[in-house]
Amino acid sequence: ARTAVFYSISNCQKGLKGVSFGNFLIKQVAAELNRDFPQLRTFVTLSPVPGFMAWLRRTDPDMPLLQDLARPHWHADPALAARLRPVLNDRMAEYLLEAKNDDGRPVDPVARFHLGNGAGIEEVRWFGDTSEKGLGNGAGFMVNYLYDLDNVIANHEAFVKHGTIFASPQVRALRALKSRH
Repeated sequence: ARTAVFYSISNCQKGLKGVSFGNFLIKQVAAELNRDFPQLRTFVTLSPVPGFMAWLRRTDPDMPLLQDLARPHWHADPALAARLRPVLNDRMAEYLLEAKNDDGRPVDPVARFHLGNGAGIEEVRWFGDTSEKGLGNGAGFMVNYLYDLDNVIANHEAFVKHGTIFASPQVRALRALKSRH
């Protein structure tokens, strides 16, 4: 194995709500894994996108896409999924890279957490979560956030000081696809 995937790092206990220990936890676990398994080179998360659908409804309530996404089992219709994919990929890239809250930070709480801890957006995975909750909150998307241990501190500082979002060329290209459709 050359890759470690973190799935669901969360403050699941009510008493821990709002407590930020993820940066320390992720770095500590990655360092321990790297020590025990020196062949590991890549550390990523597989993370939900809990606010995407609410943002989509807020930013474009009359969008025909929303009617398609409201259909039961829309994701199981290959023709519909193929038609929706480029539009959803573009909107997901816009959401992750451009949508900001009142503080000028990413509107998505999971993105804020990982980007604030020095990760970059590595890959967007459509149909990574086709559970009812995953479809209802994130249109089935999940995101890989990459923790490049050599750059975590610099990424964290650039995000905190300047709002810089590090993202792979593949993720940035999803937003660029808009002009092609």
